[in-house]
Amino acid sequence: TLLSPDRKIEAKVIVDNGQLKFAVERQGRAVIEPSPLAFVVDGVDLCAGITNVSATSGPFGDDVNETYATRGVHSTAVNRYHQTRMSLRHAMSNTPYTLQVRRFDDGVAYRFILDGKRDQSRTPDERSLFTLPAGSTLWYHGLRGHYEGDYVKRDVAEVAANEWLATPLTIKLPGGAGYASISESNLVNYSGFALQADGKRGFAIGLGHRQPVSYPYELRYDPVDVARVTQPAKIIGTITTPWRAVIVADNLNTLVNTDVISNLAAPPDKKLFPQGVATPWVKPGRAVWRYLDRDAPAPADPLPATTPARAVSATRPATTATSRPGGRGVTVDELKDYSRLAGELRFEYNVLEGFWSRWTDDQLRDLVAYSRQRGVGLFVWVHSKDLYAAGARAALFKRLRDTGIVGVKTDFFDTEHKEAIDLYHALLREGAENKILFDFHGANKPAGESRTWPNELVREAVRGMESRIKDRAQHNTTLPFTRFIVGPAEYTPVLFTERRGDTTWAHQVATAAVFSAPLLTYGAHPQKLLDSPAVDIIKSIPSTWDETRVLAPSAIGEVAVMARRKGGAWFLAVINGPDARRFDVPLDFLGDAKYRALVVSDSPAGPAAMKVATQSANRQTKLTIDLTAGGGFIARFDKE
Repeated sequence: TLLSPDRKIEAKVIVDNGQLKFAVERQGRAVIEPSPLAFVVDGVDLCAGITNVSATSGPFGDDVNETYATRGVHSTAVNRYHQTRMSLRHAMSNTPYTLQVRRFDDGVAYRFILDGKRDQSRTPDERSLFTLPAGSTLWYHGLRGHYEGDYVKRDVAEVAANEWLATPLTIKLPGGAGYASISESNLVNYSGFALQADGKRGFAIGLGHRQPVSYPYELRYDPVDVARVTQPAKIIGTITTPWRAVIVADNLNTLVNTDVISNLAAPPDKKLFPQGVATPWVKPGRAVWRYLDRDAPAPADPLPATTPARAVSATRPATTATSRPGGRGVTVDELKDYSRLAGELRFEYNVLEGFWSRWTDDQLRDLVAYSRQRGVGLFVWVHSKDLYAAGARAALFKRLRDTGIVGVKTDFFDTEHKEAIDLYHALLREGAENKILFDFHGANKPAGESRTWPNELVREAVRGMESRIKDRAQHNTTLPFTRFIVGPAEYTPVLFTERRGDTTWAHQVATAAVFSAPLLTYGAHPQKLLDSPAVDIIKSIPSTWDETRVLAPSAIGEVAVMARRKGGAWFLAVINGPDARRFDVPLDFLGDAKYRALVVSDSPAGPAAMKVATQSANRQTKLTIDLTAGGGFIARFDKE
C-alpha cells in the first residue's frame, strides 16, 4: 500500500498467484478496484508469473514538493508527490523490470521500465485493466472521429463489451465519493492509448495499433498507411511506457485545477527554453481566423444587439471556398485586412489556412511586415503528412524563418500510432531550435507535451466549432470537465452564425473564457467581433489565467460556472446546457476592494441578441443569473 502526501489516497500493488494487480482508493473508498496489469513484450506478458517484488523505498517513497510556472487554468502548478520504484521479475523469461508508482494528493500514476541495449529492438503492448466501481457514471466519446467526438453519459454497467473509449475518461464515483479521470502523460517514443470495455466494468488499455482506424485517417491516407498503423510499433533500447494516470478529485474544482498530467511530463530543456513558459519568443495570445465565418458585415452597418445575425455585403467580395486549404484566389490584401482587424481587437495572431503556400516569399514578407506593424504574428497551415521527412521539415522551417512567420498550424495526424507521436516530438524539438510555435489539429489528446515543449500552444483533439453539433449546449457544458482537464483544446469559440446551434450569443461570448487556450483562436469574423455590443469584454478576455475556481451549481453536461482571474481583474463566465435555470452566485472570490462590473447576458429579444450593462460589486454581492436554454453570461470585474 503506497500513500499520497496527504495520506488520503492509497495505491495498492498486489501479486495474486503471480498476477500483478493495481488498485486505487481514496479515504477507504474504491476508485479503481483491483485490476490485472498486462505489460507485454514480444508476446510475453511480464505481469503474469511474478516471482520477485522489492520496493526501493517504503510506503511513502521519494518526496518531491515544488512549484513551476505553467499556462492555462492557473499560472503556478503544484508538483507534490511520493514515488516508489518496485523491482519485479518475470518467472518464465527471468526478465527483470521496474514498476514506478507516483502518488499526488489528486491522483496516482504508474509506468513500466524495461532496460535494453541501444541496438535491441522489441515490440511492447499493454492490456492493463481499470475496473471501476459499480454505480459509476462515465462521460466519454468513441474513436470514429479520432479525438473529435460527441460525448455520451453512461452508467458503467451500460458500456458494452468491446466498445472503445477515447481518453480522458471522466468518472463520477458512486455515493458522493467524488470524481476521477483516466488518461496518460509523458507520451514519448511510444503509441498513445485508448480504452476498450470488457462489459464487466473493466476498461483495458489499447495502444494505437489495436484501436479502430479513425474515419479521418481512412479518408486522408492510403491503404498502405492504414495497414502500417495497424501493426504494433517496435522500440529500440530501453522501453519506458507513458505514465498511466488516474486523477482523483473530491469536486469539480479540484478536477479542473489538476496538474497531474503536466506534472508527470518532463520539464523543458533549459537550452531551448531558458525561461520555461516565460521564454520571450513563446508568446500566448488570441487569434483571428479566416475559415468558419468569411463574410464580413460592412463596417458602417454594425449588428445591433437586438437583431439576429445576418449576411451583409462585405467591402471586399467574398472568395470561393475550396477544401481544407482555405480557398483559392485569396489575396494578400484580404489577409492584411484580417491583421488590421486583429490589431484593432488587440489580438496577437492571424491564422492562415493552406492558401498561403501559393504565395511567393516576397508576398509573405509583405504580409508579415504589415502585420508586425499592428502587433500581429502569423501562423500558417500545413498538412502533417508533408512533414514526416526530415528534409521537408527543414525546408519548411527555413522558409518560415526567411519570411518571418512565427507559427505552424499542422493538421490531419488522425492516429496515435508511434509514428505520429514521433512526428509531434520531432516537430516540437526542431521547431524550438527554429523558434517556431505550434497549433496541432486532427490531433490526439494532450499528454503533457506543452510542459516539455512550451512552443506547443494548443492542440485540437475536440469537436469544436468546425463541426455542426445538434446538442451543442450539452456538449459545451460537458467539455470543461472532460477534455479540458488534461490540457487546452482548440475549440475556435465564438460564432454568431447558425452554426452556434442551440446556444445564445451570450453563451458564445462566454465560451471564450471557459474554453481557454494559450492560442485562443476565435471562429467569428473579426469585424463581427468589433461590431458586437460585447466588444469591450471580448477584447479583454485573456488566453491564459492566473487562477480558476469552479463554482456551484456547476454540473457536467448541465452548466459550467467559472470565476477566473488575470492580474487584478476577475471574470465570471457561465455557459448553460439545454435547460433554462436561475441561481445566485456569491462574489466572495473578489478582493476587499470595490469593483465595477461589465456584464454580458442573455436578452429577452431572443438567442441572437445580448444585454450589456454595468454595475458596482464587492465580495458581499450576490449576482442573480437568469439563463435561457443554451444561454450564457460573462462579467468582468475591475477595481474601482
